[in-house]
Amino acid sequence: MTTATPTSTATPTSTAPAPATAFTERYLLSPDMIAAPYGHLDALRAHAPVHWSPMHHAWLVTGYDQVMRCLRDPGVTADRVRPLMDAVPQGAREDAERAFGILSRWMVFNDPPQHRRLRQVFQEAFAARAVARYRTFTEKATRAVLARKAVPGRTGDLMADVAKPLPALVFARWLGIPRTDAAAFWYWNARVADLVLGTAQEESEYRASLQALVSLEDYLAGLVARRRAEPADDLISQVLKEGRVGESVTEEEFVGMLTQMAFAGGETTSNLIANTVLALHTRPGQLAAVREDPELAQGAVEEALRLDGPSKMSIRAAVSDLELDGHTLRAGDRIFLVTAAANRDPDRFPDPGRFDVRRTGATHLGFGFGAHFCIGAALARLVAVAAVRTLVSDHPGLTLTDPGGLTWQPSLLNRSLTALPVRY
Repeated sequence: MTTATPTSTATPTSTAPAPATAFTERYLLSPDMIAAPYGHLDALRAHAPVHWSPMHHAWLVTGYDQVMRCLRDPGVTADRVRPLMDAVPQGAREDAERAFGILSRWMVFNDPPQHRRLRQVFQEAFAARAVARYRTFTEKATRAVLARKAVPGRTGDLMADVAKPLPALVFARWLGIPRTDAAAFWYWNARVADLVLGTAQEESEYRASLQALVSLEDYLAGLVARRRAEPADDLISQVLKEGRVGESVTEEEFVGMLTQMAFAGGETTSNLIANTVLALHTRPGQLAAVREDPELAQGAVEEALRLDGPSKMSIRAAVSDLELDGHTLRAGDRIFLVTAAANRDPDRFPDPGRFDVRRTGATHLGFGFGAHFCIGAALARLVAVAAVRTLVSDHPGLTLTDPGGLTWQPSLLNRSLTALPVRY
């Protein structure tokens, strides 16, 4: 897969009415775009739902139908290990070979049929009925975390107090990480996130991230060996019992995929909890609706996924020349599938900028779609709904202490608060 500047600027072959006002492109990693991207993304989608960006060396796809077309098209590849490798400073390359070999086994970076083969190993373990077994544990864990941190009258950071530790606690239990190993396990995950999400900048940061991925794989390989000898009530034991490891996938592939599960298990859910709490506590009417009917916590989580979800986009590339919305995307061109814009497309969502916990209709793309629909969606929803429902029902005094001073992590892919100051 080529990641250099695309071979064509590919101007549209069809004509369209000129927009009422001129469109000026903005760099998506500039501070104002990190803080508040949606006005610009709406303008970009209205200007051209498929737009070649010289600034980003990529096609920005912002329309719902156009994003769906790319998610379904076998001519659009999810393999982006090479671009990650290309970003590594030259001095850290010698550390990178094994680490990027691990990434190449992540199902998220593979296309069908390879992706399907890898994913099937986890399909039963991630099914909603299997995840539902952890509902009672999740609810108990939620109450325990809140009992320690959400003391009435106390001020704190909801990200650090609740949104991060709760998914980590549930996921570690589900994966089977012993409590004594939890600190090292989550440290490695944080460093892997720096690599995959592009926040590592200095050579030392890249080296730390690459080494963390290798350490994480070594640890999980050891845990798999222990679970073969002594099965437990956890994901690894369940998958090993099903007998596909060693048949449809190798043990090396299985361990490599577990590193993906470890990385993805906390980040998305943490941001989903915080973003949903923020959305509700800046909309008193919607907060009151959930407080009156706690079952609407599910609707609040779904609406947060649509309106201000933890994922802003996914990166793809054209395998071969592709016609999309009157444009020719050339083989090797990078494609940014901006789901944050597609989820606000007025052609799909009436009054798309309104947060409505009772919204029905079109399916949002907050967890992707099709072959690459997030395999952990059921678990993320379980944890996020439990957290939001308990916070709203049991902590009516919760207020935001600095709603105008919030800052967001500088990431092209993720929508993540640095902190969410509150009074419980």
